[in-house]
Amino acid sequence: MDTTLQDPLVGQELDGRYRVEARIAVGGMATVYRAVDTRLDRVLALKVMHQSLASDAAFVERFIREAKSVARLAHANVVAVYDQGADGGHVYLAMEYVSGCTLRDVLRARGALHPRAALDILEPVLAALGAAHRAGFVHRDMKPENVLIGDDGRVKVADFGLVRAVDTNTSASTGSVLGTVSYLAPEQIEHGTADTRADVYACGVVLYEMLTGAKPHGGSTPAQVLYQHLNEDVPAPSALAPGVAPELDALVASATARAVEARPADAVALLSTTRAVRAVLTDDQLDAVPPQAKEDHSAGSENRTAVIPRPSAAADDQDQLNHTSRLELPPEPLRQEGHRRGGRGGRGGRGPLPRRGIVTIAAAVLLAIALGIGVWYISVGQFTEVPPVLRKTQAEAEKKLHGAGLDVKVVNEFSDVIPKGKVIGSKPGPGERVRDTGTVTIRVSQGRPRAEVPNVVGMPLAEAKRKIADQGLTVGKVTGRFSSETAQGSVLSTSPAPDSVRRPETPVSIVVSKGQPVGVPDVVGDSVDEARSTLEDEGFKVKIADEQVFSEEDKGSVAEQSPSTDDEAAKGDTVTLTVSKGVQMVEVPDVTGKNVDDAKAELEDAGFKVNVEKALLFPGDQVQDQSVKGGDEAPKGSTITIRTKGGVF
Repeated sequence: MDTTLQDPLVGQELDGRYRVEARIAVGGMATVYRAVDTRLDRVLALKVMHQSLASDAAFVERFIREAKSVARLAHANVVAVYDQGADGGHVYLAMEYVSGCTLRDVLRARGALHPRAALDILEPVLAALGAAHRAGFVHRDMKPENVLIGDDGRVKVADFGLVRAVDTNTSASTGSVLGTVSYLAPEQIEHGTADTRADVYACGVVLYEMLTGAKPHGGSTPAQVLYQHLNEDVPAPSALAPGVAPELDALVASATARAVEARPADAVALLSTTRAVRAVLTDDQLDAVPPQAKEDHSAGSENRTAVIPRPSAAADDQDQLNHTSRLELPPEPLRQEGHRRGGRGGRGGRGPLPRRGIVTIAAAVLLAIALGIGVWYISVGQFTEVPPVLRKTQAEAEKKLHGAGLDVKVVNEFSDVIPKGKVIGSKPGPGERVRDTGTVTIRVSQGRPRAEVPNVVGMPLAEAKRKIADQGLTVGKVTGRFSSETAQGSVLSTSPAPDSVRRPETPVSIVVSKGQPVGVPDVVGDSVDEARSTLEDEGFKVKIADEQVFSEEDKGSVAEQSPSTDDEAAKGDTVTLTVSKGVQMVEVPDVTGKNVDDAKAELEDAGFKVNVEKALLFPGDQVQDQSVKGGDEAPKGSTITIRTKGGVF
């Protein structure tokens, strides 16, 4: 049973123009139909937003943004958008109809693809994304479902519904992260933001899936997949498909680096690298059969690596026939002259040309040749195509470039992917043209980035910090420790230890000598001026606390100090002084007639100490009188004496 017959839109006409013929696919945001533009009489795809979302202004705005964004991308590998509108509760896009299948369909049918086929698909995808990136947009939802392969072999990127400007925040208003979890870059998951390198990451995952037939990260829940994206590198495809070339492993690793800055800057840069990798692969490597590949039972399939159809030999022959079967006649004056001479000579056909005609023709031929050579030299002859040198040793690369007549400049840099001593890339890139006397700059790997912790023990702190920064490291936590052997302010030790090798930007913690410990004078009870003078004479700095406290010390004198006389300190340390507000006076509760225990508890709660005096003869348990009358004030913390009823005290 055809389920499209159950769709109420099938058979309807939107906006009095688009006749809906069949349902093609259903997605999370919209349903896609095959329709006919009755005004222009052409088949197109109609993308209609789900009515449950059409009432959400944010979703409608995103839907409309897709139309405006993609309409700006005039590229052969981007699905074109023709129109956008609304008909009642139906918000729609009128788009180019691509008759064929998606890359997901191909992967389901084929399992894994030969490297040649994978690159045949990846390159036009990167070309489409490159056009978007250079126009200032990010796709943000690259996956096999959004790669369309037409029956004519054209590869197109679809569904720019999540597209955003490069410099805008890309997290959804709901707080959820847009995109499909298996292809999300770590920064999309962790921060909800993405730039062109998020699309580069997704393309790296798609390439991995084409080469192996499986996604790099799996799990029973989306949360498990997201965790792996954040904490685990995408494995090398060759681990699952042993025939994959090391260059393809490196390409996947570069595109899917968890650190954003380690990836190619955009799809254009990744496309250049991809073409360089293809150039160095042999036919055997390109046509290697992955273990996960399923047998292709398609009729007449001679090239098992071909996913994208190629023009037939018959078509090529017909083109050649059409090109060569045109009759080229000489100019009219020459034809007439030939007929005249043939008639006079009594022979059939043409007689000999006059000498002047021969000279004219020869001059024209020579001029055409000269012009051809000139055009060739201007457009091609004075240029040399840069040969591919990716992953070659420096010596091999220099020899190859010198052999092409080019000068070489070498720049060394670190790489997490390319082994030490081999070429990371070149500028201009492989296949680009450079003048014969031009220079090609090659970037040679120095291996994984590393920095050596300098020995700064005994140095003053400021000098030690400079030495650490000069090595590409950062200064971490600085702590002090007393030492009678190392001068105050000089470095005692570092962590990591000197001569250790670490990655650049690694923090180095420093322990600095505080010198020999000295005693702190006791200035509690002194006036603030006296205390300051005493401490500064001993080599300490003085700080007065913002808050004052009640204490037994006179008002305005020092109530507390930190560090105290019991603590160790070094000269130059700061001693904080807290000033006394004097004794705090508190109203004494009236506890006469109350039970002794209750009275004692009430007085202690008010901040007093309590002394209980009981009668010697027949002592009672009620308070007869108290040393300070209830309602009077007494210093907080002072002692209140209570007496019980009874005989002699």
